[in-house]
Amino acid sequence: MIAVEIREPGPPDVLVPVQRPRPSVAAESVLITVHAAGVNYPDVMQRQGKYPPPPDASDLPGLEVAGTIEEIGRDVGQWNVGDAVCALVPGGGYAELCSTPAVQCLPIPKGMDFVHAAGIPETAFTVWTNLFERGRLSRGETVLVHGGTSGIGTTAIQFAHALGSQVFATAGSDEKCQACLAFGADRAFNYKEVDFVAACKEASSGRGVDVVLDIVGGDYLQRNLDALAVEGRLVIIGQLGGWKSQVNTTPLMLKRLTITASTLRLRPVADKAAIARALHERIWPLYESGAIRVPVHATFPLAQAAEAHRVMESRTHIGKLILTV
Repeated sequence: MIAVEIREPGPPDVLVPVQRPRPSVAAESVLITVHAAGVNYPDVMQRQGKYPPPPDASDLPGLEVAGTIEEIGRDVGQWNVGDAVCALVPGGGYAELCSTPAVQCLPIPKGMDFVHAAGIPETAFTVWTNLFERGRLSRGETVLVHGGTSGIGTTAIQFAHALGSQVFATAGSDEKCQACLAFGADRAFNYKEVDFVAACKEASSGRGVDVVLDIVGGDYLQRNLDALAVEGRLVIIGQLGGWKSQVNTTPLMLKRLTITASTLRLRPVADKAAIARALHERIWPLYESGAIRVPVHATFPLAQAAEAHRVMESRTHIGKLILTV
């Protein structure tokens, strides 16, 4: 098969098309003929040598795909050869064929094509488990989403809005703020011009927000705590601003705040299976009704994965970047 591998850690040009053997299929896994694969920031970090794959995962980048099932393992009962699926994969998505545990597959939402379906799994799994399970966001509460036009951001805004929460978002330009509003945010703040802490307080009549979903880290930590309401929850899922921060812990005690964080890739397959079931029950009907959509900024042929990474690192995109096979 044709695949895109990381020749060595470095800039986008280290992504090169190569010939690779057909992946083997474990007893509880399926082999997918990939029609499209999502590009995510963890792929960039892996390419840079900052996010090595788990020991039992493919060394190829790519954490989400959409396609048709080519082969099923001997213990797989819920899928058949030829089924159209989108899937969270442990690695190896930048290829013509990709293997993944069967329980991490979901049917492509009715009426959706492979390109848009490929943009669902990584962000949907991440947002659901962090915002609604760890962050316990519920109907009527207020959430602040950083990076509102990223894949994570556009997904989080839409999920929270559709499930009855008030949504604030940050973005780096007025154009991106307008996009956040179009995805369902009630307010959007240009972080280059506005203090998001003061803006959240003003927009919530001084109360603050119930949950913050943060992909930035670094010096955002103290500001996120300041933006939270009493009993608020901070959920950290990224470190774009750095992995170190010094904070005043007094707000934690006075407001009885909770800080939690997670990564998805290292969680057990059973955890990911539970997330898939929750998504199918709670979120899939919203995709199929059109209440939630997958904003695709651009597509690139698989061999042009390097160009997709350049766009990802430029941070000029709104929504998802997809490789087509």
